[in-house]
Amino acid sequence: MLNPGVKRKEVFGWAMYDFANSGYTTVVITAVFAAYFVGAVANQAEWATLAWTSALSFSYAIVMLTMPALGEWADRHAAKKKLLMFVTAACVVSTAALAWVGPGQVVLAMLGIVVSNTFYSYGESLTAAFLPELAKPEAMGRISAWGWAWGYLGGMLTLGICLAYVLWAQAQGQTAGDFVPVTMWVTALIYALAAGVTFALMKEHAQPQLARTRLPSQWQQLKQTFREAKAYPDFMQLMVCAVAYQGGVAVAITLAAIYAEQVIGFQPQETMVLIFVLNIAALVGSLVFGHAQDRVGHKLALSLTLVGWSITCVLAALTTSKDMFWWAAALAGVCMGSSQSTGRAMAGLFIPAHRLAEFFGLWTFAIRLASIVGPLGYGLITWATNGNQRWAIAATTLLFVAGWLLLLPVDVARGRRTAGNRQPLDAIETPETA
Repeated sequence: MLNPGVKRKEVFGWAMYDFANSGYTTVVITAVFAAYFVGAVANQAEWATLAWTSALSFSYAIVMLTMPALGEWADRHAAKKKLLMFVTAACVVSTAALAWVGPGQVVLAMLGIVVSNTFYSYGESLTAAFLPELAKPEAMGRISAWGWAWGYLGGMLTLGICLAYVLWAQAQGQTAGDFVPVTMWVTALIYALAAGVTFALMKEHAQPQLARTRLPSQWQQLKQTFREAKAYPDFMQLMVCAVAYQGGVAVAITLAAIYAEQVIGFQPQETMVLIFVLNIAALVGSLVFGHAQDRVGHKLALSLTLVGWSITCVLAALTTSKDMFWWAAALAGVCMGSSQSTGRAMAGLFIPAHRLAEFFGLWTFAIRLASIVGPLGYGLITWATNGNQRWAIAATTLLFVAGWLLLLPVDVARGRRTAGNRQPLDAIETPETA
């Protein structure tokens, strides 16, 4: 299941990074700071949701333009781990700095989100680049799923501690301006401690490739990497597919709390419990589909997930009750866990072993482009319809349908051969090429 020379403790250390950084997305991007930004920092202004999605989109644009070049540098110097340590420290510090954002400080909040989310995204890309070094192709789905499962555990732990504190603070009569800063410190601390386990256990298995020609600018490196990636057509097709469906996933991650409070009428403590339940469902989804995809095929597993996402959006758009929204959130959690773990594993199958960080930089380009297209489109539709978020969530269904259509031409067996992953496909060859 593991590649030669890889120890189980390294896989555990790698999974602990998912554990570490998931608290950031769960507490900052999804459950707490997002709702705090719209409700308190921007005082529920009509442009608040658009401002939030614009800040995220700007950070994603930075990552899109710079990550392939950073990945190429990491591959050339065999320095993925060193670079991961640097960006992790930067994300931890900038997350803690969000504690200084108070009501009305819109510009400071947007700046803090741009900086922290940029470094978080760098870390997410770099840790994904370790996956093909650790796991054999036939086990990549399971290992990826275990990483996401640990991630959801980390997100639930961080959110659970924050929820306990918020409930205590509210009982003391404190406002969001009082207790939200503490949740930022908690998130940063857990991120730092858990990532420390990763750096203690995980090794750098790559060898330096200093003979490779270094291009003079990041923009030229990005263009060069894209040109060379055309030799891997299934990887390129998967990236196009990911731009569509990950745009919808990004809507769920960045706007779930806002939708729950502004449209369905959830209170802040209810929203945090909702996100907690969503993470439990995501953990189950990542484990079930992670093991299933290695047996029935990555393509079929992802196709089923995209159908589930489409149903979720329709339910969320139509429901007017909290009870039904709980069911929609649970289904979203299952789909989130399965789509993220399956997508990462498929990308790992299609990337050549000597270009891991660089090509995962392209994968990050696609994911972050999706993170601009989805939430920013949602924000624009909400703004254009005078705050009607039901229309926005209904339109998100189209992203998942487009993703399913773009997935159809992908041939997993061909993609593995092109990347040089020539191990026998055994029983999974037939469903992958169906």
